[in-house]
Amino acid sequence: MVVSMGPIVLATSLHRALETGESGPVLRRHFTADAVTFERPNLIKPHGARSSLDEMIANSEKGAGLLASQKYDVHSALVSGSTAILRLTWTGVLRNGKQLVAHIAQFVDTRDGLISAIETFDCYEPF
Repeated sequence: MVVSMGPIVLATSLHRALETGESGPVLRRHFTADAVTFERPNLIKPHGARSSLDEMIANSEKGAGLLASQKYDVHSALVSGSTAILRLTWTGVLRNGKQLVAHIAQFVDTRDGLISAIETFDCYEPF
């Protein structure tokens, strides 16, 4: 019997994997083959961005090279159909010891027990 994980479990499972330092192709296990992310405009990406799964995987490797650690603190989570809606704080510590903090609203769409899309609104604290 296959047990399907709910949208919140899928979203937080990805967060935990990133916190433990997972990056690159190993992250594909969390996503559908056609998964995309939409980053709305923020301090790091003023024009926002749309990334395919291949781009997400490549970006995860770049991020792993820049970060000494990262943490996702989920403050609240709701489910609407197959979408997890999360309010969280992300804290990343750069390899030089500087810290980045973002307050995030994240919408994680799921399909067939995997993440199919992530739309994220990242509000970074001043650098």
